[in-house]
Amino acid sequence: MEDEHKNQEKFKFFDVTADVGFRAYGKTLDESFENAALALFEVMTDTSKIKPQVEKKFNIEAEDECALLYDWLSEFLVALDVEYLMFSKFEVKIKKMNSQYSLKGIAWGEEFNPGRHESRDEVKAVTYHLMDIKKENGYRVQVILDI
Repeated sequence: MEDEHKNQEKFKFFDVTADVGFRAYGKTLDESFENAALALFEVMTDTSKIKPQVEKKFNIEAEDECALLYDWLSEFLVALDVEYLMFSKFEVKIKKMNSQYSLKGIAWGEEFNPGRHESRDEVKAVTYHLMDIKKENGYRVQVILDI
């Protein structure tokens, strides 16, 4: 009996698909960040039905572009959790000062209304997994979301 337990597995890993990935594009880094925010909300709802009634401003600083992108998108998950706000229009200005990046952003949207807004996937978190920012014919940012 004791030998039987020694040979039994204590645990096993298994594959779980609980992520959504996207690439957002822009002529500038600013525009690619705007489009990444739009993609984030498109995972959750039909952004064409979100009216730009509420304006929210964001000021973010980070040590590199990926951290800036991570923080920018994560701010929206907080706004959704705390204020039930979803956005469909974005304006971003990114600057590099010394070794820091700063982002000043404005987003326009409205409170989520289940009667008018489709409920798609719930985004739990933005991840750094395979996050990438490339400059090629403009900019391309790549993000994986935990859903």
